[in-house]
Amino acid sequence: MKPILIFRHLACEGPGYFAEYLDRHRIPWRLIAIDDQQVVPKTLDDIRALVFMGGPMSVNDDLPWILDEISLIKQAAARGIPVLGHCLGGQLIAKALGARVYPNAVKEIGWHDVEKISAASPWLKDLPKLFEVFHWHGETFDLPPGAEHLLQSAWCRNQAFAHGHMLALQFHVEMTADMVNEWADVHDQELAHPSASVQSRDAMIRDLPQRIRRLQTIADVLYSQWLKAGGIN
Repeated sequence: MKPILIFRHLACEGPGYFAEYLDRHRIPWRLIAIDDQQVVPKTLDDIRALVFMGGPMSVNDDLPWILDEISLIKQAAARGIPVLGHCLGGQLIAKALGARVYPNAVKEIGWHDVEKISAASPWLKDLPKLFEVFHWHGETFDLPPGAEHLLQSAWCRNQAFAHGHMLALQFHVEMTADMVNEWADVHDQELAHPSASVQSRDAMIRDLPQRIRRLQTIADVLYSQWLKAGGIN
């Protein structure tokens, strides 16, 4: 069975709960560790789907692997191969499809609500109108031509879109409790001045087990819909 390729851009920003989800459903996957100098494949031969994780860099940075990943996403779009993006990954999808990626008005970090744009979208089936997810981003994307706008937040208008078999998320549903704690340590300088859109470490880890359980319930829905849309089971 062909594997899903998962692209990691920073050691602490791995697939997390997404890998657990795939293992539970016995779906094979393979990690491409960009942070460990692994190379982006040139073609999609023997690849079932592409998944891109987050990272502190910008898709507008002059890094060779960014251009290679965007090229691969363009190939996937042309061939109808499913693609899923988390945060930076969502921005990579947006740019590959011709949309602009640029600084958001504010950084959005911590646990914040997102809201459905349309209650009728099958991508959001079984999810409430408003639900809490985990954020850590300073940039945002415009919607590519033909994309379905799915979610928004108080701090960022474009939180998710679907385009064919592609799902781009601005937020992080792949989080585990260990990942939240590690990010708070690794990126602690970004939490130095909390605001309405940026939580303190204490606020971020408050009720963490319960928040993670709720987040993973949401992730189950989004991952299931993405797999279904892409014909992966």
